[in-house]
Amino acid sequence: MASRRSRLELVFDILLAIQNKGGRIKPTHLMYKSNLSHKLLNNYLEELMQKELVRIDEEISTKKRRANTKMVVITEKGLDFLAEFRRMREFTDAFGL
Repeated sequence: MASRRSRLELVFDILLAIQNKGGRIKPTHLMYKSNLSHKLLNNYLEELMQKELVRIDEEISTKKRRANTKMVVITEKGLDFLAEFRRMREFTDAFGL
C-alpha cells in the first residue's frame, strides 16, 4: 500500500497540476488531477490563496447560457515554490533520504 502524501507533497501536486495545464485550470479538473475531495481541495486552495501561491480568476463567458467560469491560476510565487521544492527533492534523493 502506498504511503500517504505529506502536506507539502499535496501542495506540490496541486501547483504542479496547475502548471501542467498551462498555468490555469478549472477547480473541478484540479480536484481530479490532484486526487482530492472537494472539501480538502477548497481548504488547500484557501490556504494557497492566503499565501499568494494561486489566485482565482473569473472568466466571463461569451455564450449566453453559460455561467462565468472560475479558473485557478498559479502565481509567480507559486512557480518559485515548485522550483524550490524540486531542488529540495533532488537534494534529498541524492542522499537517499
